[in-house]
Amino acid sequence: MNFIHPLSDVHSVKIGKETRIWQFCVVLKDAVIGQNCNICAGCFVENDVRIGNNVTIKNGVYIWDGITIEDDVQIGPNVTFTNDKYPRAKQYFNLQRTLIKSKASIGAASVILGGVTIGENAMVGAGSIVTKDIPANELWLGNPAKFIRKIS
Repeated sequence: MNFIHPLSDVHSVKIGKETRIWQFCVVLKDAVIGQNCNICAGCFVENDVRIGNNVTIKNGVYIWDGITIEDDVQIGPNVTFTNDKYPRAKQYFNLQRTLIKSKASIGAASVILGGVTIGENAMVGAGSIVTKDIPANELWLGNPAKFIRKIS
């Protein structure tokens, strides 16, 4: 059984069992959210978004078109994603696709630029600015985020 808070605005019917969507969230109609996810308060999920199973998205995260989040991922509070390399008001843009692979973890207040892939089981330290792909099983930190060490 899903839980959708009455103060959220959820239009998608493609939401897996046992997923919880808390207050003040907006989920657009074409978004796909897996099973046993936790979408915390104040999140926004656009249409061309795929979220896997067992994903936690903490408060204040906006998931824009072109973002795929695989299974068992942790997204910390106030993580910022982008999907447009050269943003301009009311102009067509080339959508950048971002992939967050299984078991990755992104620390609070990090910024993930469009078009990157964060590898399986990778970790991004809080407040980091990710400007390029992060390989699997690595910890990256800083502005711009840099390799710190391997994760076993």
